[in-house]
Amino acid sequence: MALAGCSGTFLPETVDAEPAAGFVDVVSRDWHTDIGLPAAELRGPLASLQQSFPGATHLLFGFGERTYWMKAEPSPLDMLRALLPGPGAILVTGLRVPPAEAFGPENVVTLAVSETGLDRVSEFLWEQLAKGPDGLAHPFADGPYLGSLFYATPRAYSASFTCNTWTAKAVQIAGLRVSASGVLFAGQVMERARAAARGEGLAPMATALR
Repeated sequence: MALAGCSGTFLPETVDAEPAAGFVDVVSRDWHTDIGLPAAELRGPLASLQQSFPGATHLLFGFGERTYWMKAEPSPLDMLRALLPGPGAILVTGLRVPPAEAFGPENVVTLAVSETGLDRVSEFLWEQLAKGPDGLAHPFADGPYLGSLFYATPRAYSASFTCNTWTAKAVQIAGLRVSASGVLFAGQVMERARAAARGEGLAPMATALR
């Protein structure tokens, strides 16, 4: 699986011993999932994205297959093609209300995160965005929703590394007990996020930052 072959610095999965300093949201959009952060909690260069989403209080980050995602009405053939390895894209959505208010509390799990966790997930999300000559991330197209923008990414999409694998990996890197191992579907992400919210989850393991 692509996740096992990722390169990067390996870090302990959990930082639960540290006090909570903020929150991340895991959001279900039917078959797709996002990770969300309050705009004020974005760390390092990731905070520069706030300039593209004026007035947003929360930013959601989601990964997908670029060609499929860019089509207004993808066909069944497009869905099959999306399972083959191909270019990915990151969709960033700016919200002016908390995710639970926008998508319904049944579709959102909010998890407390330490200061270290916020730093790590911000670094991960920044690394997932392609940069221009100025070293900044710039959108290449409007997204399908009001207040959403597409960003290029060096990450490839495939049937073994889906949007939901990506979300679980981001949550895991935040230091939470949510393992990305074996995740392909939205239900798996939400089930593991709810387990983490209950104080359950898998034992600590190593995870790659990129």
